[in-house]
Amino acid sequence: MSQDSFEETMMFKAKQDNPPAREILSQVYEALRQKGYDPINQLVGYLLSGDPVYITSHNNARTLIRRLERYELLEELVKSYLSSL
Repeated sequence: MSQDSFEETMMFKAKQDNPPAREILSQVYEALRQKGYDPINQLVGYLLSGDPVYITSHNNARTLIRRLERYELLEELVKSYLSSL
């Protein structure tokens, strides 16, 4: 990789092989809420650390969230936030 390549903006495209991130986030959020956890805190913990222990196994939530890369989840969150502005 040449020095010049660090000067250019790279394109980033998330792969779309899995169920929509929005659907997975919604299901995981609901499972966390049902078990009495603060879903926002738990999801932030997972997104920052990558440790699935922040996500309950209730209703298969831990398996669901691991179907997606964290960048896919972050992409969905940013897209949703910005579209609400």
